[in-house]
Amino acid sequence: MTYQNYSLKQLQQIDAAHHLHPFTDHKELREAGSRIITHAKGPFIYDAGGTEILDGMAGLWCVNVGYGRDELAEAAYAQMKELPYYN
Repeated sequence: MTYQNYSLKQLQQIDAAHHLHPFTDHKELREAGSRIITHAKGPFIYDAGGTEILDGMAGLWCVNVGYGRDELAEAAYAQMKELPYYN
């Protein structure tokens, strides 16, 4: 299932039940509900309301090359076909 199968309120309830937000004002979170991120492109993430947000933290420094980079997805795909895992 994708997020489109749920209402924003349902997604916020699921988030509240299963996700810890360590750098969040929890009083504000309880009052306003969580921001649901639906997709990303380049340096931006987008919430369920369509708001474009610059991902300055880059997914906590894990997405420093931006989102939606086809050449990186293709390189990862090629590598996974060649040798997906080794221990």
